[in-house]
Amino acid sequence: MTLDQYRPQAQRIMQPAINLVRRAGITPDALTVGSFIVSALAGIAFYLGGVVSGTILVALNAAFDALDGALAREMGIAGAHGDFLDHVIDRYADIFIITGIFAGGAAPWQIGVFALTGVLMSSYLGTQAQAVGVGRFYGGILGRADRLLLVIIAGVLTVLVPVEICGLNYLGWLLVIFGTLGHYTAIQRFIHVWREIGKK
Repeated sequence: MTLDQYRPQAQRIMQPAINLVRRAGITPDALTVGSFIVSALAGIAFYLGGVVSGTILVALNAAFDALDGALAREMGIAGAHGDFLDHVIDRYADIFIITGIFAGGAAPWQIGVFALTGVLMSSYLGTQAQAVGVGRFYGGILGRADRLLLVIIAGVLTVLVPVEICGLNYLGWLLVIFGTLGHYTAIQRFIHVWREIGKK
């Protein structure tokens, strides 16, 4: 599973929103910076116990993150600077959101670090593939779009069905999933890249 493989379909679905932001004169970089701001606010909200506001802000982060690249491609200005900025902001967004969730008490710090390292390593290996000449690789079981969708679902469930299982609410268990599947995805990507390098 990774929603990244559905980018072409998502582009068509988002076309009305892309047209709207383009007419408003909003640039792709502005959307990227906007995603940085709302992700930081989401982390703060989760830390302060505001699951509702945190979840809404994560949804905004997902929307901005999807729109910035789509808008750049629509305008014919997709390039290295925007791509680099987008990836840097995405990693900070991951850090803000995950840290906010576990620092806010949804899970012990050990689980939080497990989740954070899994997410960062899987993302790193996806782009490191390009650095070694294999080409960017988004394969694996858990991508960024998947993570954002799961945070939104877990946030909604935490609000609507406020129960704990073994001391963790839905967001806490989601961090366990992020750590487990994040490291598994990192291993999948490592194996793929290693094999591709061996073919050269």
